[in-house]
Amino acid sequence: MSIRLKERYQNEIVPVLQKNLDIQNVMEVPRLEKVVLNIGLGEAMDNPKVLDAAVEDLSIITGQRPVITKARKSIANFKLREGRAIGTKVTLRGERMWSFLDRLMNIALPRERDFRGVSPDSFDGRGNYTLGLREQLVFPEIDYDQIDQVRGFEVTIVTTAQNDEGGRELLRLLGMPFKAEG
Repeated sequence: MSIRLKERYQNEIVPVLQKNLDIQNVMEVPRLEKVVLNIGLGEAMDNPKVLDAAVEDLSIITGQRPVITKARKSIANFKLREGRAIGTKVTLRGERMWSFLDRLMNIALPRERDFRGVSPDSFDGRGNYTLGLREQLVFPEIDYDQIDQVRGFEVTIVTTAQNDEGGRELLRLLGMPFKAEG
């Protein structure tokens, strides 16, 4: 399944991007570098089992073991201590990245409730795109009866594009369902 998207990128999308973005050198054409999935769990301080459930969900969705993220600083207002486990993330590259993106764009996003497309404005200024999903249930691998609670997560797509325009064009051609502007 993922091979399809990668081959389409190499054979069809690269020439179109080269023409649309007026790039002479084929090595300058924006490409995907990695995809990072991240779940922030503030409630993990009170209930450590929440962290295990989140790790399990990310493992099922990505097919890769996530790492547990720890707080970098202590923040008294949030009762947060440095070094405390407060989330989990997983970085996908290569085949797993292509496979995940294919499933995200063609299966998971259309299953989102009241889905009208993702915002075309969530770029960071350097061609990277972040979108938030409200629930992990949009992925068919997640069994509704097995989850303890619905939790959202962020998906960050890191590209080699120099600016947002290049990143937006790359994702649009790959099939990211952006909202119609206006």
